[in-house]
Amino acid sequence: MLQVLFALLPLAAAALDCGVPAFPPTVSRVVGGENARPFSWPWQASLQYSSNGKWHHTCGGSLIATNWVLTAAHCISSSKKYQVLLGKYNLAAVEEGSLALSPEKIIVNENWDPENIANGNDIAMIKLPEHVPLSDHIQPGCLPPAQSILPANTSCYVTGWGRLQTNGPLPDDLQQGRLLVVDYATCSQPSWWGSIVKPTMICAGGDGVISSCNGDSGGPLNCQGAGGRWEVHGIVSFGSSLGCNYYHKPSVFTRVSAFDSWIQQVRLWLFLMGKTSPFVMATN
Repeated sequence: MLQVLFALLPLAAAALDCGVPAFPPTVSRVVGGENARPFSWPWQASLQYSSNGKWHHTCGGSLIATNWVLTAAHCISSSKKYQVLLGKYNLAAVEEGSLALSPEKIIVNENWDPENIANGNDIAMIKLPEHVPLSDHIQPGCLPPAQSILPANTSCYVTGWGRLQTNGPLPDDLQQGRLLVVDYATCSQPSWWGSIVKPTMICAGGDGVISSCNGDSGGPLNCQGAGGRWEVHGIVSFGSSLGCNYYHKPSVFTRVSAFDSWIQQVRLWLFLMGKTSPFVMATN
C-alpha cells in the first residue's frame, strides 16, 4: 500500500499544470535587481507573522501544490503566529484575487539545526487549510527532477520582497534578480564559501552586484526546465554577514532536488496520519 501511495504522489504532481505563468516574467540578460512584472511569478508567497495586531512580511515561499507551500526552516518559530499570502504583487495594496490563509501545519525538516545553519536541511513545508483555487495570479511552481544538479552559469531568478540593499528599505512591489549558478567545486573553495557550503545547497551570484537579501529568505530560486516551465530549484537560505552583495559570497539556497524524497514523505505522512506527524514543529 505504501509503495502504491509513493508512486501516486509524483504522478499527481506531474499531472498538475505548473511553472507556466499567465503573465510570463520579463527576463533580462542583465544581471541585476528590478521590479518583477506583476503576477509573473504566481507561485511566490509571502510568509507573515502577527505582532501587535498587524501582519508583517518575514519570508518568502513557493506554492508547489494547491495546498502546500515550500519555505526555509530558519523562517519558522514555534512562538509566532503566521499567515500565508498568495496572489500578491504589491504588499501594501489591496489586490483582487489574493488570499490570506492560516497554516494548518508547519513541518520543519527533522535534521534542521538552528544553531548550525551551515549543516543544511534548511527546508520547511506549510500545509494550507484548503486547496486554493488557481487563477492567473495563483499558480504552482514545478519541482525539479529529483537529485538534478544545475550546471555552472545557469541563469536563474531569485524573487521576493527582501531589502533592496544591505540595511536598505523593504519594497512593496515584488522584486526579481538574475543570478548565475556557481558550481559546487568553485563555491566550496576557501576564497568563496569553503566548507560552509554543502552539496545539498546551490550557490548563485557572488559578483558583488545582486543577491538575495533580508526578507527574501524562504523564497524561490526560479530556473527554466524542460519545455520552458519554471522550476523551484532553490530556497533562499543564507548569505554573507558582510552584506547582501558581497563579492565571492554568492547567495546560498537549499537545493530542492536533494529533498524530493523528504517532500514526498511529509505529504504521505500527513495523508496517512492526518493531524499526527513526527515532522510537525508547529500548529497554528
